[in-house]
Amino acid sequence: MNQAAPQSSHVVAKFGGTSVADFEAMNRSADVVLGNPDVRLVVLSASAGVTNLLVALAAGSESEQRSYQLDEIRRIQYAILDRLDNPSVVREEIDRMLENIAMLSEAAALATSTALTDELVSHGELMSTLLFVEILRQRQAQAEWFDVRKVMHTDDHFGRATPDGAVLKELAQTLLQPRLQASLVVTQGFIGSEAKGRTTTLGRGGSDYTAALLGEALNLSRVDIWTDVPGIYTTDPRVVPAAKRIDKIAFEEAAEMATFGAKVLHPATLLPAVRSDIPVFVGSSKDPAAGGTLVCNTTENPPLFRALALRRKQTLLTLHSLNMLHTRGFLAEVFSILARHDISVDLITTSEVSIALTMDTTGTTSSGRSLLTTALLTELSSLCRVEVEEDLALIALIGNKLSRACGVGKEVFGVMDPFNIRMICYGASNYNLCFLVPGADAEQVVRTLHRNLFE
Repeated sequence: MNQAAPQSSHVVAKFGGTSVADFEAMNRSADVVLGNPDVRLVVLSASAGVTNLLVALAAGSESEQRSYQLDEIRRIQYAILDRLDNPSVVREEIDRMLENIAMLSEAAALATSTALTDELVSHGELMSTLLFVEILRQRQAQAEWFDVRKVMHTDDHFGRATPDGAVLKELAQTLLQPRLQASLVVTQGFIGSEAKGRTTTLGRGGSDYTAALLGEALNLSRVDIWTDVPGIYTTDPRVVPAAKRIDKIAFEEAAEMATFGAKVLHPATLLPAVRSDIPVFVGSSKDPAAGGTLVCNTTENPPLFRALALRRKQTLLTLHSLNMLHTRGFLAEVFSILARHDISVDLITTSEVSIALTMDTTGTTSSGRSLLTTALLTELSSLCRVEVEEDLALIALIGNKLSRACGVGKEVFGVMDPFNIRMICYGASNYNLCFLVPGADAEQVVRTLHRNLFE
């Protein structure tokens, strides 16, 4: 718990890429900001599509491809700029940034580096925040632009930098707090700066993380995450149209859902808010009136079954060895091999002579298959017989006190007759029951379970 200054009533509102994608989306987001006098700090992602183009440029594009990508970025930003009442103020700034992007992408075409990538990619957030400030001013709001890099000091692990919480708190209270009293402050998500002043980025889900870190540093009363879905649902509504929105959910449940594939929130991004007991609200900027989900430390009467999450493209590794029988150290040896190859194990189950495990690919851009290098398989094969199964899906039932409740097995697996269940993990956590099924059956399994447990 945070024993610092008393909590202010101010709210930080974060808007994702689709919420600042174009002029209309930015105006809807401005409606949300101006509709709540408690919102004093706004954190933005880059306009939808811009980050992907910048990442492609940072990878070193061919000149023809490069000019197309640069034109595309200019088009997205100019489509907003051209509709401002008084565009001349911000046009110079945007043009300067576009020139900068062109220059950096030429450098990237010669030699790429993680530091150069972060410098390039940061321009998306810098441009969207400049444009958004103008939209707010156009609507007679007292708004100012703030460079988050002045307070978000990080280490130099480019691409996935770690912020220094103590420095952030001190700088935010000195540089940001006084500004919040005077006007609305608009700043960037996802970016920071290291000791030498070079730009860094915070990795996937970085803008949510920025909002939660700033909320904690400034001791704000709530973090609002505005995205394109009105909250967190009992499962993905695209798979099950009958999925219901969850109005209030505990941090642990939300983190479990995110860990097991629910895309709405990124679990690490909630940590600062959890630490300081700051509730997080998730809503849709397209339809703010539709309400949303409040994520907080505890909820009244949490249900036994809360939600279903689905994670596709799972790889199962089964290791057989008769040497396992009555010997010590076999598991330790397997795990030290996996550790040497930088592999984190997700689910595991054992028998007398074999171990089955899945690999954790969350937070990485790779698939399970690319983690299974020839070197790793060779090393494991010298110890035991290795079987690899691919294209499985992990289904996680998220709930409360699951490992202490009676009849859970019957309720869940009683309706699963038509499906092959490849592996089950149950009992290690009070909050989840996980199992693997063939990838082709995944959606049908989710629909069947949802119908029986939630409808």
